[in-house]
Amino acid sequence: MKNTLRVERAIRNITQADLAMLIGVSRQTINTIESNKYVPSTVLSLKIARVFGKKVEDIFALEEGD
Repeated sequence: MKNTLRVERAIRNITQADLAMLIGVSRQTINTIESNKYVPSTVLSLKIARVFGKKVEDIFALEEGD
């Protein structure tokens, strides 16, 4: 699964720590999601999308083979 989390944060000038605090996870969790090492749960994906005012599918997308 790929994501545009890093781009969304940059557009809004939000650090990984800021986003982590807003959704109740660690900064390391945000880092692993951005690095495509961790696929967030549905609830976590929805929380992230809400912070950016977007739909989940605008931030996260399946890749070939997912």
